[in-house]
Parts: sequence; C-alpha cells; structure tokens
Amino acid sequence: MPFFNHTIPDTFKSTERLDKYIASLEDGFNRSKLKSTATEILVNDKAAKLSQKVKAGDVIDIQWDENIPTDIEPEKIPLNIIYEDENVTVVNKEQGMVTHPAAGNWNGTLVNALLYHWGREAIKDLEGDEDTQKVLANRRPGIVHRLDKDTSGIIVTAKNSEAHEWLSEQFLHHNLHKEYILITKGRPPASAGDVQTQIIRDPRDRKKYKAAVDTTEGKFARTLYRVIAYYGNYSLIRVRLKTGRTHQIRVHMKYLGCPILGDPIYGKTDDIFKDATLMLHSRQIDIKLPGREDFVRFKAAVPERFHKVIKTLKEKYSKEVPPLPKKLKKI
Repeated sequence: MPFFNHTIPDTFKSTERLDKYIASLEDGFNRSKLKSTATEILVNDKAAKLSQKVKAGDVIDIQWDENIPTDIEPEKIPLNIIYEDENVTVVNKEQGMVTHPAAGNWNGTLVNALLYHWGREAIKDLEGDEDTQKVLANRRPGIVHRLDKDTSGIIVTAKNSEAHEWLSEQFLHHNLHKEYILITKGRPPASAGDVQTQIIRDPRDRKKYKAAVDTTEGKFARTLYRVIAYYGNYSLIRVRLKTGRTHQIRVHMKYLGCPILGDPIYGKTDDIFKDATLMLHSRQIDIKLPGREDFVRFKAAVPERFHKVIKTLKEKYSKEVPPLPKKLKKI
C-alpha cells in the first residue's frame, strides 16, 4: 500500500485540521481522497481522525489503498486453483504475483487473472443508477484478504457481493484459522511460543514496521509459533495467526531474533542462500464458506523453493526435532 510521511516544520506557527493541512502541501492530496482511501492515519504514532488539530513538530503517517483503476482488463494468466464453487475461488498464489492492481503493478495481478478465469468483462468506471453499480460490483473479483507480493499460498476470493460480505466478516473478527510455514535464519528463543506485541511504524524507516511492548501505540498483534525442525542455525517454523497485521509474521520473527530467510525488508543477505527469496508460505486456512456453519480446510502445497532450501540444509546439517511444550500442543 502507498505510504505518506511528513513532519510539520518548526516554522509552522498555528494549528490546523489534519485534512486541511495535508491538502495544503505540495505533495499532499485532497480531503476527499483522504476520507475515501486512507486505511491508517497516525499522528505521533497514535491513531488520529481527519479533524484532529496538528501543530509544529507533529509526525504524520498515512497509508491508503490506491483508487481502483479506471480499466482492469482480464488477462489469461495460469492460476493454481485449490477449490471453486458458485461463491468462491480458492487460489494457491505464486510468489511474485501482486493481489490487486496498484501503482507500479497495473497488470499481471490476481484480479486480472480472475476476471479472465470467470469470463467477466473489463472493469471500467460506470456512471448510473443503483442497478448499474450492482453490475459493476458483480464484475469485480472480491479480494477479501491479501498476501504480500513475495508471500505465496492460499487466498480466498469471492465471486459475488453476498459471498464477499460473508467472508469479510470472518477476516474482520478473525473467526478462522490461518497457518503459515517459514524458514528463518537463526533460532527463536524457545521451540514454541506465543508472541504478543504492538506493531508500530519503525521510527528510523517509516515504511517499515517493528514490534514494541510496554506501549499502547500501534496495533496489537499475536502470533503463535512452533519450530518443526532445526538445521544448524536455521529453523523451519509453523505459525498460526491470531491477528492479521501488515507484515506481522515478518516483524515478529525479526523481533525474536530470527528474521525470515530471503526477507528483503527485515532480513539480511545470507552467505549460503545468497539468492533466496522470501521463505514464507500461507499453508492452510480453515474457514466457513457462504451458507455453511462448519469449517472447511484448504491446504496449499509446499512450494519448490522450500524443497530446494531444505535439501541443501539437510546436506549441510543434522536435523533436530525439538519436543513440543505441553501447554502449546494445540498450536
């Protein structure tokens, strides 16, 4: 998502509404865009409203969704479909595929591929009555949740507005189960754990996040993890998310002192795996499909890049399987 950071200069001698101040900046944007697309607004690392007064020295962070492009074309792109019915399509997204068109990635996205797969027309801006808008809404693939471009694995998409609402409610309240597998450089402090922190903007790089404790700033994040195996100073880990924050797993692994192998943002270049890409994969999801009260489990096959890294690790190191603490056996 696009991100804007600005510190109000000391020469600003008055107070002003946040939205008016941003609109007055040369690189700012208008109040209507702020209202319709902003997903996070922080002033001095605390959630703020557009009406909040700002002053000299205040640090403003804004994250927003790009406006939907005026024209999204269907594209014939192969998809690894795990499951499909009249309401949903469950996809095993490949690493490198962007979920939704946005600045820098207008084509080749999951949305472009789904439009073609579902046999729908291009999405264009339509003006008209309520019925016309319903037609547009039903053309647009329902992206209920996202994965980072470099993260592979399961994405559940909705084919109609009713299914989108049903699924979105579960993601909003996290009434589902999502599991990931990952390989880290380093070992976490324990073979299993329950990580609970706030996730805040990194003050040294406002486009990154960091885990913080003993603060109410940012957003609460909880990650359960269990080490499947150690290979020397590398760890194969299973993770279950209890919240869904931006970069949550990546930030929490770095917080534990074992960043994910191949992470271009939170990790470092590795001597053995110099060309490694992000070793993070959305492996499993348990979710209730529209109209059903029982959970359905979907799994995405472990990608080839994991098999290659693990093969090398087995050649270089002995495999260690740690015992699982009794209190964490359900993870």
